[in-house]
Amino acid sequence: MRYAADQLKELLGRAPESVSAVQPTEDGWQADVEVLELERVPGTTSVMATYRVMLDKEGELVAYERTRRYTRGQIDRR
Repeated sequence: MRYAADQLKELLGRAPESVSAVQPTEDGWQADVEVLELERVPGTTSVMATYRVMLDKEGELVAYERTRRYTRGQIDRR
């Protein structure tokens, strides 16, 4: 996952903050990665994004998409 995070950082120009989900797929791995998109003061109003990344069996990033944007202080109500 560290290698995948480095690859995503290179593509987005922003460092991932955490990985919120990981699961195996037939072709490798799928992960949801949280990224700080816009830093604001106070920090609870900063804009975060969740990116879904697809990795092959060797850990190479083969695809990614932003699936969600939210403020850092937002709580899921699911």
